[in-house]
Amino acid sequence: MDNKKKLILFDLDSTLINCETIDEIAKVAGVEDEVKKITKDAMNGKLEFGEALKKRVSLLKGLPMEKIMNLVSNLELTKGAEETIKELKKRGYITGVVSGGFTIATNRIKDILGLDYAYSNELITKEGKLTGEVIGPIMSSHAKGDILEEIAKKEGIDLKDTVVVGDGANDISMFKKAGFKIAFCAKDILKKNADICIDKKDLREILKYTI
Repeated sequence: MDNKKKLILFDLDSTLINCETIDEIAKVAGVEDEVKKITKDAMNGKLEFGEALKKRVSLLKGLPMEKIMNLVSNLELTKGAEETIKELKKRGYITGVVSGGFTIATNRIKDILGLDYAYSNELITKEGKLTGEVIGPIMSSHAKGDILEEIAKKEGIDLKDTVVVGDGANDISMFKKAGFKIAFCAKDILKKNADICIDKKDLREILKYTI
């Protein structure tokens, strides 16, 4: 076994879990079609990520937090997620999730999978309901790359010993900085920036490339 300390960061939506959290919340709020369209444009790089996120969250205004908690407790992990994280830890990887989504989802997935780090944005609530606002560290197109650098520095890991796994345009910044980039069931815009493209929806496939 290689005892060298390494770092691997995953996107959340459509990577560690089988859906886009904001689209699922939008279904509950009755604004699914409008939100899905904005999500699609953002993931394909047609709309700046921060702008797209604010637009989508504003459509969720008034939704009770209780309904979101219920939805998040039923999020489905992508096939092979648990086995993959367990094996990566055995191989000496520090693991994390970096998402333009929400803390309510990433913190739960962090706990379930035993990840070392979780970075995402926070939905603002007032009297138990969404205000339609969002704050957090991942509101720009370069945020994920900055966080990759931040964690690597904190852990004393060279960027060449980092791996990233994602599927959409807002993962590009961390793809540009990481030592090895895996596009997982990804949009074409991200595939162009990847070292490896995996099109089988099973996270165990990445174990072939993460020694």
